[in-house]
Amino acid sequence: MNSKNIISWVLRLTAALILFQTLYFKFTAHPDSVHIFSALGVEPWGRIGLGIIELITAILILIPKTKVIGMATSLGIITGAVLSHLLVLGINVSNDGGGLFTLAIIVFIVSTIFLLMHKSELLSLIKKITTK
Repeated sequence: MNSKNIISWVLRLTAALILFQTLYFKFTAHPDSVHIFSALGVEPWGRIGLGIIELITAILILIPKTKVIGMATSLGIITGAVLSHLLVLGINVSNDGGGLFTLAIIVFIVSTIFLLMHKSELLSLIKKITTK
């Protein structure tokens, strides 16, 4: 396994693990998760729906043939999360010291780096989707 493959796997595992970890809070209706989605005006369906999308995304990230789709979806999801923090929620949600925002920034960074590393695969995927 070459260094690009190792870095790629580390980036994928980082994003997938963070996405998987947050599912517990969404699917158990943890008070912090309910607070966040209530503040966004989409509780409970936004919380549950996003949890399902994040679960599918994390799985796609781990499957070699769908890794680019998963990481692109991850970047889209997490961009929404970062913007929600900056525009509505604030960085420090429920006195978490910015922990949730930090996790979102980490996923944003690793997804971006991964997609830059796999730019040709991403462009090929975009071309395939747009020419149908």
